[in-house]
Amino acid sequence: MSTATSHLMPTYNRQPVSFVRGEGARLWDDAGRVYLDALSGIAVTGLGHAHPDITAAICAQAGTLIHTSNVYGIPWQAKLADRLAAISGMGSVFFGNSGAAANEASIKLARLFARQKGIAEPKIIVMETSFHGRTMATLAATGNAAIQKGFEPLVGGFLRAPYGDLAALRALAETQSDIVAVLVEPVQGEGGVRPAPEGYLRGVRALCDQFDWLMMLDEVQTGIGRTGQWFGFQHEPGLLPDVMSLAKGLGNGVPIGACLAAGKAAQLFAPGNHGSTFGGNPLVCRVAHTVLDVIERDGLVARAAALGARIRTGLSTALAEVAAVQTIRGQGLLIGVVLDRPCGELVRRALDAGLLINVTAGSVIRLLPPLIFTDAEADELVARLAALIVDWLAENETQITD
Repeated sequence: MSTATSHLMPTYNRQPVSFVRGEGARLWDDAGRVYLDALSGIAVTGLGHAHPDITAAICAQAGTLIHTSNVYGIPWQAKLADRLAAISGMGSVFFGNSGAAANEASIKLARLFARQKGIAEPKIIVMETSFHGRTMATLAATGNAAIQKGFEPLVGGFLRAPYGDLAALRALAETQSDIVAVLVEPVQGEGGVRPAPEGYLRGVRALCDQFDWLMMLDEVQTGIGRTGQWFGFQHEPGLLPDVMSLAKGLGNGVPIGACLAAGKAAQLFAPGNHGSTFGGNPLVCRVAHTVLDVIERDGLVARAAALGARIRTGLSTALAEVAAVQTIRGQGLLIGVVLDRPCGELVRRALDAGLLINVTAGSVIRLLPPLIFTDAEADELVARLAALIVDWLAENETQITD
């Protein structure tokens, strides 16, 4: 079905396909063609499409109660908050509708923390090549000038440092007295699937403790099992942030985001400080609670780690002799194949071949398969993607030679 003549605002460069049905890791378009989904709606449908437990939860709750607003108590919201606190070690939870909303809540917590400290013009350190959302504050926090263009003046209060560089953070601490927080992704997804260097997050934690800053993690893409731990920060045992944002995989497709806080940040919000009309309604919270049930019951956190290793090893073997492949990196089922040249054309090529992938940072093929991928589907992904890369590179070399 074409959307070319619709009344939608043209905010997306959409691929020329419309999907009408899904099951597990497969999608069907309106012509009946089947695709292997290695993108999961950009790290959202971790349990795949039409998962029976999620379908049952949606149907049961839709037939009971969808929305009341946060003027009243919401039992499923309280249950979900308790569950998230238990698996994360965090102390309190605010629910919104998206990752950007969760990051907005994080930024507001940092501002309130600053007021407690008597800092009138607080600064938050954010990273180069980061991505935190497209609202005005999260856009300003994002390290991508291209998507900021046209929306100036940007919201102030952000300082930028190279990702993975503890010395740069310390240098800012020595020259800026009004820093109150550091906001960082455990793996930069949009920035090219770049995992934090070993020990980096622990070093950020130490600096935050030393200078009385909030350590704020954007786990919108890395959370809910995708990296082979419930949360990306758990790859460094004993580490706990002050603030963490979640969304994407938490709802398996229903719109939910969460801002979690611990320690000195846990009780910063008071009635009237923040809110959301739809945030944490009975439907989305019951679904999210079911997502956690399924991941825990089926051992999908450990499964993500094993599947990710299988796919990375398979691709490394299949592409070992391909000079244009610089590295294959990632954590769990957040995988990047880094080429030495722009490769956005591969998204369309893969689509034509019945495979859904993504390219980010210009030259990084990003893979985000669902946590329910089978071994056979993982091997299928490796074989099909490796062949696509090899064939495309061979055609490019032929064209350059000619």
